Amino acid sequence: MSDPSNQAGFTLQSLGFKPLWAEHRKEGFAAGRIVLEHKHMYRIYTEDGEWLGELSGKFRHDAAMRDDYPAVGDWVWLSKLPGEGRAIIHGVYPRISKFSRKAAGSTMEEQIVAANIDRVFLVMALNQDFNLRRLERYLLIAYESGAQPEIVLTKKDLCPDLDRHLAEVEAIAFGVPVYAVNSLADDGIEALEGSLRAGETIALLGSSGAGKSTLLNRLYGEARQKTGGVREGDDRGKHTTTHRELVVLPGGAMIIDTPGMRELQLWEGGDAMSAAFADIGELTARCRFADCSHGSEPGCAIRAALADGTLQQERYASFVKLQRELAYAERRNDAAAARVEKERWKKIHKQMRERGSR
Repeated sequence: MSDPSNQAGFTLQSLGFKPLWAEHRKEGFAAGRIVLEHKHMYRIYTEDGEWLGELSGKFRHDAAMRDDYPAVGDWVWLSKLPGEGRAIIHGVYPRISKFSRKAAGSTMEEQIVAANIDRVFLVMALNQDFNLRRLERYLLIAYESGAQPEIVLTKKDLCPDLDRHLAEVEAIAFGVPVYAVNSLADDGIEALEGSLRAGETIALLGSSGAGKSTLLNRLYGEARQKTGGVREGDDRGKHTTTHRELVVLPGGAMIIDTPGMRELQLWEGGDAMSAAFADIGELTARCRFADCSHGSEPGCAIRAALADGTLQQERYASFVKLQRELAYAERRNDAAAARVEKERWKKIHKQMRERGSR
């Protein structure tokens, strides 16, 4: 199958359009999906091919924050300019999932990295860069996004004790599918490839050099993304992905490769902590006191589990650290939201004064 940007006739469903969005369709506007963004210019796939999109003046005027703008994976309303191959974007469909990072600059604004993801492959190499604490963070961000996490352990040929590493991962990722692969040798790829479904969208998330681009190239069937080698000294891969792009695989599934995970932020805790640290949640429920701080209170199940080794100290420390980060993010986002609301009312009052002076 060739790149869908070079052909017409595919359907919205083949691009991932879901029934829940049908009620949001607007008469007179086409629906399209953002597959690439560059400085507020967008490549968009629709039922009749590829378009180069830009935002309408009203869209730009009404956008209050960075997360109001379209992101890769978003569905948008647009009007086409057929003679020019261009389209005007008028709005964004509601998102069912999203991955975020702090926008560039000193303000605490959320920038959407990728949207409307069904599954997220958390990619980590089985070399010296293997880190269970980082994987816990990845899992938390995945649950927070609304997408279904799955773990892909790459470079299995570099791992002298694969069974031990798999057991360690399964111990912190309860019920999450785990794949171990060597993308360069097609080892373990079959099971992963067999799980792909036409019309679904998958994000590849992981640290720089984890093997995301090599994995994408293998699934795509050719060198779609540039790949880098391993740096001498620390066994870490070189960072190669510099932009986000939605790629349609030969079987019809879609994948978004992303730059390194280091920039992604925790924004909202929600139920993500309960999902990522279900074991600690179960222990907390056994504490004698509902408001147990896991300090000196009698009957603390957390302290008992730490003492007998049922709960590892490193995992509990990671849990506490992420809890603190989420609490800080909540305070930070509340302050940012208050500033945005204040600016919004200043703009409204200014417009009212301008109308009154006419």
